[in-house]
Amino acid sequence: MTDPVWLSATDLGDAYRKGALSPVAVTQALLARIEKHEPSLNAFIRREMDTALLDARQSEVRWRQGKPLSAIDGVPYGLKDVIDAAGQPTTCHSKLRLHHIAVHDAHVTALMRQAGAVLMGKLATHEFALGGPSFDLPFPPARNPWNRDHHPGGSSSGAGVAVAAGMLPFALGTDTAGSIRNPAGACGIVGLKPTYDLVPRDGVFPLAPSLDHVGPLCRSVADAALLLEMLAQKPAAYTAHLDKGLAGLRIGVVRNFLALCESQVAAALEKAIVALRDAGADICDVELPDLGFLQTVNRVILQAEGWSIHAQDLRNRAGDFAVSTRKRLLPGAFLAAEDLLCAQRLRRRVITGVQELFAGVDILLVPNSFDSICRIDDEAALQHSYARQARAPFNLTGHPAIALPIGFCSKGLPISLQLAGRYHDEASLLRAAYGLERVLPRQTKLPPLD
Repeated sequence: MTDPVWLSATDLGDAYRKGALSPVAVTQALLARIEKHEPSLNAFIRREMDTALLDARQSEVRWRQGKPLSAIDGVPYGLKDVIDAAGQPTTCHSKLRLHHIAVHDAHVTALMRQAGAVLMGKLATHEFALGGPSFDLPFPPARNPWNRDHHPGGSSSGAGVAVAAGMLPFALGTDTAGSIRNPAGACGIVGLKPTYDLVPRDGVFPLAPSLDHVGPLCRSVADAALLLEMLAQKPAAYTAHLDKGLAGLRIGVVRNFLALCESQVAAALEKAIVALRDAGADICDVELPDLGFLQTVNRVILQAEGWSIHAQDLRNRAGDFAVSTRKRLLPGAFLAAEDLLCAQRLRRRVITGVQELFAGVDILLVPNSFDSICRIDDEAALQHSYARQARAPFNLTGHPAIALPIGFCSKGLPISLQLAGRYHDEASLLRAAYGLERVLPRQTKLPPLD
């Protein structure tokens, strides 16, 4: 059998049901792996070793009795440290919240608890899900398991690293301008940003409430579908649609964004497009508005809402923020009401335009990042990479989007693409992603850690 640390949440649930594995054995294996690799990867802010083993033992009893709470009962997972777990710190990776203890579970944490999932700990993020990676904070930045000198993506960086490194089968993160899909892409895993507000945000520290989303980072599209069934406010049988295939799906390739990609990324995307067409999908070219325009609208809203949340601390404790966080939040102080109103008017125009695109296609295909992954300590390259990405537009519009790996660049670092779908049509989005996952060459390469 495959080493259990590399099994997906779906596979672990199946193994528990068949009696081939036990939640205790899997939890112990993951704890041992975390102990071995955490010092070099910095994926965790806090580990819950004792309570994780206790929860795993209780899950094992339920499986033996044939009474599991869900298909992921006993499956370990982690939380980005902006998501509350009762009795644990929610630090947001910041000096300002080192002593904050959550009184209640976030809604998504409560759902995972009800499902019997085993919480292994809180995961590194960029400070307040915005600044970073930063080296002037109480916790070090997470490192990419494919190459520790390179950026793991953010801001759900610890979630991406932990799943990619075999420390966890899945994690829950947040996404305001791409913060699930960026680390998913950089770490070579799957990351799903659902339709805005499909997954509740209660108990999640906000960055920009009208742009914030919560979703899973995991090993497979099947896992993303399974987890969304448990997290969504409007339950749907997403897993039941996965096997419908690609035939007949209308996929619009956002050609003006693909034209921005560096050659290796563009080549991988074109191979994926050919694979989709060969599997029966109807492919056409479409265009979205200018990327710089879309990012500017997103940025104005993010900075205005972010300033409203952090204004008091920025006035009174500015030195306790990381330099990079401070630089990203302070422009919000200089935005006027008319700036935000203008951005919101433009946002509505963008939404109308994207909705019109979806009248002719079921799915949009866009790059995740235009460039290969940069070094973690190259500030200029980091800023360049954040400016050259097509993730923020779908936070602006609220449409669901999923990132999945499609290969590697010459440096051995992952390449990812992004699919976006209609509002609340995650069933078609996941069907398309699952179909693409199955027609691409099977990924057997693992990060060079062992």
